[in-house]
Amino acid sequence: MRIEFGSRVAVVTGGANGIGLATARRLAESGARVAVWDRLREAGEAAARALTEAGFAVLFVETDVTDRPSVDAAVAATLARFGGIDILINNAGITRDAQLVKVKDGIAVDGMTDADFDAVLAVNLKGVFTCTQAVIPHLLARGGGRIINAASVVAHNGNFGQTNYVASKAGVIGMTQVWARELGKRHITVNAIAPGFIATDMTAKMPEAALLAMEAHTPVSRIGTPEDVANAYCFLASDQAGFINGAVLQVDGGLVIGT
Repeated sequence: MRIEFGSRVAVVTGGANGIGLATARRLAESGARVAVWDRLREAGEAAARALTEAGFAVLFVETDVTDRPSVDAAVAATLARFGGIDILINNAGITRDAQLVKVKDGIAVDGMTDADFDAVLAVNLKGVFTCTQAVIPHLLARGGGRIINAASVVAHNGNFGQTNYVASKAGVIGMTQVWARELGKRHITVNAIAPGFIATDMTAKMPEAALLAMEAHTPVSRIGTPEDVANAYCFLASDQAGFINGAVLQVDGGLVIGT
């Protein structure tokens, strides 16, 4: 199955590296014009430059998804360059891991801070809300479009030390299903992907023993790649996925059923 986007315009948040960059590349290879929104200026500019030199139409806009004026400016820059928006990939995300309460000798001595909880919810949940709300008028102007949000397998099963991250990703799934109901009749489909453990800078911080354990519990016997997730994003953004709405596609190599 060959996916062709026919010069449609796609926004990828968190597109400067990792899964986001792989997704921007995959979209561009399939004919889309791509706006990379990311707060990492140096990495974002380098990514856009490399893709442009490869012959693709790619724009980088320095963007903080937690700040509505920054998002509004990114929308304006994208419209100025490409004339519209057809696809929104809400990929930006962060982690700030810690146990809810750390216990030593039966006494609570430490735990997740308010700042770390709020930071993750601001990017992973509120950022999805802000970017989606800002882009919807422009999808409507095109007669419809696609919104795909980044959830996670941990939203269904929890994960040790990730109260904030799990809460944010469970919230993303809930918002996805609400928006699928609200926007489907406007010819805008809203879906989510739920990656398992993917080889990115984020998972590179994990102990090797933990990564090996995840690989051992994954039926396909490997950690995922950014390209695995990019392929899923691109499918859900394509015409071939036109009757898929409100779904959460797990991209985890069977991790959940294998544990």
